Amino acid sequence: MTDVASVIHLKPAAPIEDFDALVADVRARRAEFSSQQHVSQDIIERLRKAGIYRAMVARMFGGDEKSPAEFCRMIEKISQADGSTGWVASFGAAATYLAALPEPTLRKLYANGPDVVFAGGLFPLQPAKRTADGFLVNGTWKFGSGSTGASLIGVGIQVEGDSAGGLPRVAVMPADKVEIRPNWNVIGLEGTGSHDLVVKDVVVPEEWTLIRGGAASVDADIYRYPSLGLAAQVLAVVGLGVARAALDDVIEMAGGRVSITGAPKLADRGYVQVAVAKAEAELRSARAFFYEATDEVWDIVRAGDKPSVETTTVLRLAASHAAKTGATVARMATELTGTTSIYQGHPLARALTDSFVVAQHAFLNEGTLQSAGRVLLGLPSVPGFP
Repeated sequence: MTDVASVIHLKPAAPIEDFDALVADVRARRAEFSSQQHVSQDIIERLRKAGIYRAMVARMFGGDEKSPAEFCRMIEKISQADGSTGWVASFGAAATYLAALPEPTLRKLYANGPDVVFAGGLFPLQPAKRTADGFLVNGTWKFGSGSTGASLIGVGIQVEGDSAGGLPRVAVMPADKVEIRPNWNVIGLEGTGSHDLVVKDVVVPEEWTLIRGGAASVDADIYRYPSLGLAAQVLAVVGLGVARAALDDVIEMAGGRVSITGAPKLADRGYVQVAVAKAEAELRSARAFFYEATDEVWDIVRAGDKPSVETTTVLRLAASHAAKTGATVARMATELTGTTSIYQGHPLARALTDSFVVAQHAFLNEGTLQSAGRVLLGLPSVPGFP
């Protein structure tokens, strides 16, 4: 058995990275990430330097405690360069649910600085046995996005007699205690490295476990923002960034590309003009709804109040709508270019599949619309929502 009671040692905070330069390099290297099925480690390090992993950490632990909208705009910008990198960077928001760890554990966690690179796989929940030293953890988990670059990994466990109100317990451990089993053979977001995670006979002290979606152990505005809502938002905004890049690519192509058949340039075709206008309106509308809902909840939290179930439901609805609109706009953009975008590696082909995968996520799929509709119609919410 392996004991993980020791403190996680992390590198101290690095000098600030130029964000625009980082985004440009991510764009230039996106094919590399897709090919190798993970974001390269030097880019993870540069995301650290750019403040991605300290952005949502409270100031009491040395973090920047940015607003949710500020963080989402950072992820959206990265996603315009590469959806996979945006997806991996989005897990900087995990600091908000790591806040459910006991305060002494949080102080150990951030003892060497707030730039903790966390990843994990929540489902399927695996049974864990109580021991004198904590929980004996074994099992395999799906979709460990970003785990190849993480220093800390969490996995979902079931414990007999746990009273978490239907919410899962997460066991947090050093990344070197986890085997990453490569099997991320997918059509979109290929660079996220969302492989299986395997844990064998690791004892995790109870103080290094948390209830996913549970209340924070310390008080800070960012930790009172709905953590499950934020988890959905930071993924949805990837779709907005990918769609923005796709639409911009079409607009750029439309003015200069002449059809091999001799047909007018794309920009001179009436149906293209209408489609671009519709796509622009849909994308901007979804984005406005997304950030409006974000700011509304943030204002409530900063005033010291708790968002209502209805308000938090609208937040979740805005996230799901953003993801679905991003996929729709990326598809519209791709369709306008005919056979140009059918080749593997073409930016629009990548946008099409990346945005599709975003919208398929369990936090954003069709079922979340049904859950939101129930609440809006005055019916009881389902467990884990909003």
